[in-house]
Amino acid sequence: MTADVARQQPLNVVVADDQAAVREPLAAVLALAEDIEVVAAAANGTEVLAAVAAGPVDVVLMDLRMPVMDGIETTRRLAAHHPEVAVVVLTTFADDDSILGALGAGARGYLTKNAGRQDITRAIRAAAAGQSVLDREVQDRLLATARNKAPAPDRQPLPADLTPREREVLALIGRGLSNRGIAEQLFISEATVKTHINNLFAKAGIRDRADAVRRAMTAGLA
Repeated sequence: MTADVARQQPLNVVVADDQAAVREPLAAVLALAEDIEVVAAAANGTEVLAAVAAGPVDVVLMDLRMPVMDGIETTRRLAAHHPEVAVVVLTTFADDDSILGALGAGARGYLTKNAGRQDITRAIRAAAAGQSVLDREVQDRLLATARNKAPAPDRQPLPADLTPREREVLALIGRGLSNRGIAEQLFISEATVKTHINNLFAKAGIRDRADAVRRAMTAGLA
């Protein structure tokens, strides 16, 4: 039985944003999804931690710039004390410090506020399933940063047991394509893409999508 089949209850989500004009409409929109229940809306990191402690919570949709406790510090504390709770960042900021700070603190997803409702709900579901989703702008920024800091990286060989298709998928991740983009490029389903990603992550010891981008680059695939 798959995890999707086994799950009968909706995903419990906390929406965190210091602006009520953003927080409340976002919570209302997410509540329209049948498999998502917004269990709390928080104006700062302290309120997020309190909501998670009251639980259960599956995913926190996290703004970064909040008073009292910002999103990066809140993500760090959740990773340390509630690792079962996934964090998806939703912010207007896509600078290097914000992206690397959030991902380094343990966020599984990073979206800008240009993301639509479908993008946000897809990222929430993916994070709850242990997958990473990065906004295309964020992926491009990570690639640019990695290339600027390591313009000629030492080649790091990939495991010999990766299949040709798994190498193709890794190369496309390295180019910044989403799962949907990879599926369209290879003429396969998104479910098949997810299977290839899970397999290559396990074989190559890849932690998340940002790590996959780095591995694709050091293997000379991107």
